[in-house]
Amino acid sequence: MAAWQEFDQMVTAVEKRQTPPGSHELPRRFREVCADLSLATHRMYRGSTIDRLNALVIRGYKLLYRRRRHAAEGLVRFVGDTFPAAVRADARLFWLCSVLFWLPFFGMLGMAWIDLDWVQAILGPQGMASMEQMYGKDSDSLAAMRDEFGSNFAMFGHYIRNNIGIDFKIFAGGIVAGLGTMFYLVYNGLAIGSAAGYVSYAGNPTAFWTFVVGHSSFELIGMVIAGVAGMKLGMAVLRPGRMTRAKAIGVAAKGALPLILGAAGMTAIAAVIEGFWSAQDFPHAVKYAFGGTMWALHFAYFGLLGRRSA
Repeated sequence: MAAWQEFDQMVTAVEKRQTPPGSHELPRRFREVCADLSLATHRMYRGSTIDRLNALVIRGYKLLYRRRRHAAEGLVRFVGDTFPAAVRADARLFWLCSVLFWLPFFGMLGMAWIDLDWVQAILGPQGMASMEQMYGKDSDSLAAMRDEFGSNFAMFGHYIRNNIGIDFKIFAGGIVAGLGTMFYLVYNGLAIGSAAGYVSYAGNPTAFWTFVVGHSSFELIGMVIAGVAGMKLGMAVLRPGRMTRAKAIGVAAKGALPLILGAAGMTAIAAVIEGFWSAQDFPHAVKYAFGGTMWALHFAYFGLLGRRSA
């Protein structure tokens, strides 16, 4: 039949890594050939016809489902090997970005007990009022979140938009010789540390820490890794070598792709946990145990996985 011949030609072309006309119809044609094989077998057509159809079905199956399998294998390889190896390959930049974030964070966290004016300078009156509303001593933060967003999915959407926006600024800031990346890392360290310090000093620290502990490892480490990707751009601007600066930036962006993809994945997971777990009224011990386990798993993940790529 002409349809079988056309399917044979399409499969042959794709096997040769060509793109035949109408290749988007390959799955539909595969289903039609499967139906023809079933009908031919049921009606006991001659053996040559059934053998021909069976061969076409086998080739089509291998072609279609091999691609799906390769995509899944690629994702598993990225998560289990490529991403952690890419982070360790830029270990110096990772520790630099970690210092740029965590030093201001812990500095402002401790400053709340020393001089609250520093915290007020970072948060401002509006920021402090917002933290009082959410995590004040007499406030119900979980109820306030439910009233504000209306549903867990709405919370998830808000958090992923906010977190991805922060990571993008950190990454894109690298194009200004890395200065933008350093600024956003320091700024977020100051802002998050000030918020945590103010609530711990004058608010309801239990409500705050039980909320953030579950997703903090994904969100904050992802932020630092986005900084590593941004610093790679900055290094290309500062030290293009024998390449033109535009070429060096392109090469650096390609090298930073696993980092920014991994950081985006971590940010997405953080938003899922933040929207569907952190805001739930679970026992405090359960939330702390979950958060501690996530931090431990991250240390093990980046420390142990990806040795093959390295």
